[in-house]
Amino acid sequence: MTTPTIEPLWTVQEVSTYLRVPQSTLYQWRYLRTGPRASRVGRHLRYDPADVRAWLADQAA
Repeated sequence: MTTPTIEPLWTVQEVSTYLRVPQSTLYQWRYLRTGPRASRVGRHLRYDPADVRAWLADQAA
């Protein structure tokens, strides 16, 4: 029996690197509600990698 693995949430820096955009752009997209969905974990902003990939795929369509 295999154990399902859960991909860790990404930080703003990791999403910035993945999308190759400045971190300030991610904050602006969040303010304008146009970027990938993010969640607050305590005082930290985190992204689900699946949400980032889905958002990116929607942008290409």
